[in-house]
Amino acid sequence: MSSPAAHADSPAPAAHHDENKFHLFVQVAMILAVITGVEIVAIGLPFPAWIVVTTLVVLSVVKFMMVIFIFMHLKWDKVFCTILFFIGLILGGGTLAALVTLFKFGLAPLTYAAP
Repeated sequence: MSSPAAHADSPAPAAHHDENKFHLFVQVAMILAVITGVEIVAIGLPFPAWIVVTTLVVLSVVKFMMVIFIFMHLKWDKVFCTILFFIGLILGGGTLAALVTLFKFGLAPLTYAAP
């Protein structure tokens, strides 16, 4: 039989693990704040539009990945949950691309005038 002292020590590793996650969350939040600051400064810099847009897109993707893997806990979830998330993301992105293409070619939804 195990001693009661052995059970008293078991919550400590879990608490230590939660404390490590807390510090990780704070560090990631600080990194996200710095990236946001860089994005704000990049908008005002006198560079060609394609460089600014490319920089903003890359920084946004980095921020997105950090948020979904750390704050949404995909880093610690099963791989199946991550796959499901990205399937939804791909479907949403495909829908957005289809709508942008439709509006680009003037194929806006029909509006009906009142008779």
